[in-house]
Amino acid sequence: MRALWISALVTLVIDQVTKWLVVVRLNLASVGEIDVFPPYLVFRMAWNRGVNFGLFANNADAMRWVLIVLAMAICVWVLIWARKEALGRVGYISAGLLVGGAVGNVIDRLFYGAVADFLNTSCCGFRNPYSFNVADIAIFAGAAGLILFTGGKKAG
Repeated sequence: MRALWISALVTLVIDQVTKWLVVVRLNLASVGEIDVFPPYLVFRMAWNRGVNFGLFANNADAMRWVLIVLAMAICVWVLIWARKEALGRVGYISAGLLVGGAVGNVIDRLFYGAVADFLNTSCCGFRNPYSFNVADIAIFAGAAGLILFTGGKKAG
């Protein structure tokens, strides 16, 4: 379980520090877009009031709180599940990535009213219209790790 807590904390810190640096310090919230290494990496501000890719987004404050409660419920469920199972080191790290990323996005919803997305990558003639953040990467990697590296056969 220690690997879970460490990976969750490291993920949360990296997520919040990068958001602060880009959104506040580089003033992306006002500037809107900064070419870093175009088109491969562009900082493009997007306030996500929904779930992935802005699904179920609306400006209703109730939806913000529904998403906060849902994210925290998922975190609690993952923590309880991880405590009951012998996930192994990679499994615990994966769970920590998911929990740290989810908490990072919850913090955004609490302080900004929406998730601060700013990373945009495009390549090879494909222009990606979506932005994401470090928490989103961690949630995806954590979920993939839990799927790929847990759930082995039970003895019996």
